[in-house]
Amino acid sequence: MTATPLVTLENVDKHFGELHVLRGINLAVERGEVVVVIGPSGSGKSTLCRTINRLETIDSGVITIDGVPLPEEGRGLARLRSDVGMVFQSFNLFAHKTVLQNVTIGPIKVRKKGKADAEKRALELLDRVGIANQANKYPAQLSGGQQQRVAIARALAMEPKVLMFDEPTSALDPEMVQEVLDVMTSLASEGMTMIVVTHEMGFARRAANRVVFMADGEIVEQASPDDFFDNPSSQRAKDFLSKILSH
Repeated sequence: MTATPLVTLENVDKHFGELHVLRGINLAVERGEVVVVIGPSGSGKSTLCRTINRLETIDSGVITIDGVPLPEEGRGLARLRSDVGMVFQSFNLFAHKTVLQNVTIGPIKVRKKGKADAEKRALELLDRVGIANQANKYPAQLSGGQQQRVAIARALAMEPKVLMFDEPTSALDPEMVQEVLDVMTSLASEGMTMIVVTHEMGFARRAANRVVFMADGEIVEQASPDDFFDNPSSQRAKDFLSKILSH
């Protein structure tokens, strides 16, 4: 662990109209740490995720990535944003491009990599997520689980400092969830810094260094997975876990 956390949020507030979706959020994520954010629907988890690469603006507070405050807009923001990989619920792949083209477009356009180098790296990443044999197919020819693994490879191709996952398995059929979680678990074990919003409690227990529990726009508690699942300190978390874990 280094002196400066990789990602910090200080007193971050965000409203959507009257709705106060993030309330005084303070969070620091260290290099190589896997932080899993859980909580009931509407608790602000996805908004938190989206503010970290400024897909959502904030009303007040400061967000820094690797010691640099998130710029308002322009080139600085594009540069910083390319350090923050994002994997969404709905894979957001380019339908008219092959899998290989989807994974190489960012490194070629944003990182200015040569095509041959970008393709070589893309094929390594597709192999890493278990779908190198699908490189020349189009997204519509793949299952949801395969598309999400392409999306992970695409995010990794940018060589991000931190990878954000916003409910990456919630749009998948149940039998495809595990193949995506397996890829995420292996990334976690390799030391990738990750912030993961998910409902997958098994993944949280297995792969997280820290669980952050949110409710009503606030961080209610944070703890190691064992402490959180076995001995939550807040009534809110106890109620949430009893509902989730009884299913």
